[in-house]
Amino acid sequence: MRPPKARTWSRRGRTPTVTVSGKGSGRVSLAGLVCLKPGQRTRLIFRMLLYRGRKNERKGFREVDYARLLDAVHQQLGGPIVLVWDNLTHHKDALMKSLIATRPWLTVFYLPSYAPELNPVETVWSHLKRSLGNLAACSLDELAVLIRTRLRRMQYRPALLDAFVTHTGLIINPAPP
Repeated sequence: MRPPKARTWSRRGRTPTVTVSGKGSGRVSLAGLVCLKPGQRTRLIFRMLLYRGRKNERKGFREVDYARLLDAVHQQLGGPIVLVWDNLTHHKDALMKSLIATRPWLTVFYLPSYAPELNPVETVWSHLKRSLGNLAACSLDELAVLIRTRLRRMQYRPALLDAFVTHTGLIINPAPP
């Protein structure tokens, strides 16, 4: 996640400055799903990975991490999953395809090559970044706590998540029985 930029205010003629202590090393990686199930509220399920710049530490999510996330979603939702995914390299490589093949309850469709406007999770990340805009976390752990708090707030607002899905313009209609 790149550092968010936002507008702020100050007295006229005085440029606002935000001082941040620390080296600024580290990275917060996020993976998430907006889940729709007929007759139930819309859910946001996410995982977070912190990278502190240590030797042999993973910088981001890998195929196995995405598979664990999908397993957790399957367990939480309790049924087959139809996954609509963007074209991230890790989503389409051979290892991920083999992991998908071992899960008979999972059907995967891919969005067009570059279509963030069709992905409700992109709207979640945009909303998250705007909410973090004028906050200056002093450490990576403090930033992770802020991110987790903001995402949990979104989890308890299904109407907001519905708005993110509506923003895509996609019409979700379950097939009649």
